[in-house]
Parts: sequence; structure tokens; C-alpha cells
Amino acid sequence: MNAFLSDIDWTAMWGYTKDTLYMTIISLIAVFILGILLGLLLFLTNRKQNIFARILYWVTAVLVNVFRSIPFIILIVLLLPVTSAVIGTIIGPKAALPALIISAAPFYARMVEIAFREVDKGVLEAAKAMGGGLSTTIFKVLIPEALPALISGITVTAISLVGFTAMAGIIGAGGLGNAAYLEGFQRNQPEITIVATIIILIIVFIFQFIGDLLTKIVDKR
Repeated sequence: MNAFLSDIDWTAMWGYTKDTLYMTIISLIAVFILGILLGLLLFLTNRKQNIFARILYWVTAVLVNVFRSIPFIILIVLLLPVTSAVIGTIIGPKAALPALIISAAPFYARMVEIAFREVDKGVLEAAKAMGGGLSTTIFKVLIPEALPALISGITVTAISLVGFTAMAGIIGAGGLGNAAYLEGFQRNQPEITIVATIIILIIVFIFQFIGDLLTKIVDKR
């Protein structure tokens, strides 16, 4: 066992881990913000009689469904020109961020929309009857009531993002995916692949634990 672990460059492995955490956390923050905005837009414009609202819902829903349906590895390739123009490179952790955000935000947006739909309509109607405007209803009623589901959704999304970073690492984004495939598999060093996989699993378990804990704290039921 000691001989097995002695072959690992732990400094390099820590660097790969930091790259994975960087890609996951930065993209997760952006996905949370964009997902809330898109999900709120879908919720507010759905089933409205106003023609502008119906068009807005249709356009948003189509975009969300399209980007949610494209496999991540293909999306990275499709976004290479955009990534190069925005980031200035197509290699490294920063270069993976556009694809990570664009792939995960629509997925989370649908979960946000579902969470908002599950809020008791009687509570929303009561808020409106008491003179609450749109912003008051959203920030004082809708989001607080849906918060447990929103946290559960972002937890699932975070775990998906960890997997996406591993795929991104295979094509030059760095991180633990790069360590597992390029350093471990291609160079016939299975110990690196195993350790990288174990670290990825630990990260996933940590995200799940934090998400479950926060959900229990905010859940009033």
C-alpha cells in the first residue's frame, strides 16, 4: 500500500484537485444565479395570455431545452470559438467555464421552475391580496417557500458539474479528469486514476452532505 501511494505526486494531485474545485465552484455560482433568473422567467411567463409573455416563454423554453439536451462533450467542442474569444484560450480551467455554465444553467432552470410551481398557490394569492407587489411576492414568498427544493436542485447540479469537469479535463481543461485520463490511463499509471477517482467521490460526498444539511435547516415542514 505504501509503495502504491509513494508513486503519487501529491503536489501535482493537489493542483488537479484545486483546478476541479475552481471549475466547479465558479461555474456553480454562475449556474445558481442564471438558473434562478431563467426558472423565474419560465414560471412567470408560463400560461400567460399576454402575447409578449407567451413569446418570451416559448423562446426561453426552446433555448433551455436545446442547451439542456446537447451532450456536454459536444457542447465543449461547439463552444470552442466562443471560449477562445471570451477567455482567450481553449485550454485550462478557465476555458471550461463557458461550457460548464451553459450546460448546467438550463438544467437547473427547469428544476427552479418546478420548485416554484410546487409552492402553494394559496400562499401566493394571499401575498397578492395583502398588497404585495411582484418583487415582494418573489423575494418574501416565492423564493423562501421554494428554498428547500432550490437547494436540493443546486446540490444535484453541483454533483453533475463535478462530472462535467472530469470530462472537460480529458480535452485539456485540467483537473482530476485530466489526471485520471491523461496521467493515469494513457501513461499506464492506474494508481493515479484510482486516487483521482477517490478524490472526485469525496468531493461529490461533501457537496451532497452540505446540500442535505442546508435543505434540512431551511425546510420548515
